[in-house]
Amino acid sequence: MAEPVIELTEVCREFPARPPVRALDRVTLKVDRGDYVAVAGPSGSGKSTLLNVLGLLDRPSSGSYRLDGAETTTLRDGARTRLRGDRIGFVFQSFHLLSHRSVVENVMLAEIYRGRTGARNVPARSGTTKKGRGGRRARAMAALERVGVAHRAGFLPGLMSGGERQRAAIARALLGEPSLLLCDEPTGNLDSRNTEAVLDLFDELRGQGLTIVVITHEQEVGARAERRVRITDGVLVEEG
Repeated sequence: MAEPVIELTEVCREFPARPPVRALDRVTLKVDRGDYVAVAGPSGSGKSTLLNVLGLLDRPSSGSYRLDGAETTTLRDGARTRLRGDRIGFVFQSFHLLSHRSVVENVMLAEIYRGRTGARNVPARSGTTKKGRGGRRARAMAALERVGVAHRAGFLPGLMSGGERQRAAIARALLGEPSLLLCDEPTGNLDSRNTEAVLDLFDELRGQGLTIVVITHEQEVGARAERRVRITDGVLVEEG
């Protein structure tokens, strides 16, 4: 059987204080390939800490975190950075698109930045072997086509709707064919119509086999996921 994309076992994250603050308390979570999981919880519940651990932006104080079968807690910083660049695509509430660059250039930049961190030393996946700017543009256009905004490729982000900008940000996250799409409040800046469009896109991507984890406080967003877990005071519980 294939390894889970995410396997957390008894993960704790403590921050120094008097007494220490335990933001994650013996969290255990398995996410298989193709799962669509929503993580909900109130402010201060540990959602952001969990996101940082899952995204290899922070290390647990104890416990095990395996990503695509690789134990991450023992990796050096450079290896963690390469693994993050190769396996995880991030989508945030703020789109983080450069206003003076076209949409396709914004998507292309993701591959340039990933190369600078050393991810270019990771073996290429299928469909990513063509090199140079031409190949990078072709891959960016394919990602934009995948999310339905290829017709906006030459636009500046400021000329697009919020939903279109978020789709462009998702295209950027998909460049390089990550194992995991990790989303932090991805509809927080969208109206109800654009929220529905982005959630429809997540359904499509999940149908294509992508693994998606969404951190959210919005009930509508959580309801669309296949699985729902809730975090309260650092404790994670699977909902029915």
